[in-house]
Amino acid sequence: MTWDYIVEGFLEALKLIISGDPDLYDILFRSITVSGLATFYAGLIGIPIGVVLGLSNFKGKEIVKSIFNGLMGIPTVVLGLILYLFLAPAGPLGFLNLIYTTTGISLGQMILVLPIVVSITVNSIESIEKDIRYLALTLGADEIQMMKKIIEEASPGILLSLMTAFNRAIAELGVALMIGGNIFIKGGEMNTRVLTTAIQMYVSRGEISMAIALGIVLLSLVYSISMVVNCVQRRWIEA
Repeated sequence: MTWDYIVEGFLEALKLIISGDPDLYDILFRSITVSGLATFYAGLIGIPIGVVLGLSNFKGKEIVKSIFNGLMGIPTVVLGLILYLFLAPAGPLGFLNLIYTTTGISLGQMILVLPIVVSITVNSIESIEKDIRYLALTLGADEIQMMKKIIEEASPGILLSLMTAFNRAIAELGVALMIGGNIFIKGGEMNTRVLTTAIQMYVSRGEISMAIALGIVLLSLVYSISMVVNCVQRRWIEA
């Protein structure tokens, strides 16, 4: 009985995916857009910070690195609560009107994944910094040329930081639920339903087929991105 229930839900989910169910793909594209923007802005901020931390040596550097490393594990529901308190109409940033908007979700996800981008970028820079620095200076390169070479060699790791950040953003639930509110208005502009919040909602409603379909899409998306990153890194190393 149990297995029949699961198999039927899985088969119905495949039908929804193949048939191009509009609600399913609307949720998918919104999720990609929201998490893509979060990753883009996290990269704009986090990569320069990671490069500077990786290339420099100063008192307290290890403390700064440990802060970013610690923030990588922050529970998303806690971050969602903190952001809600700040962004709610009665909060100090309520005037921004970001609560229950996709922009608010992107902001929250950006804050969530920023430590990932910084930490992986720093580790990528530091893993090759000493060897490249010595080789570049031996060959007569100046400081700027040496730094450019280090960043170039660390590019696969920096790319990994962005893809890891995106996968973390699109798969999180706490921020998306507490800041976005899982709002859906047919034909309306105020739609904040994304993959994770939709899965949670459909399970609570007992609409297992749609929940499984969204779960399959989410897993396929995350796995596909991981495969692309691995291929790019492999070709980069071989080149």
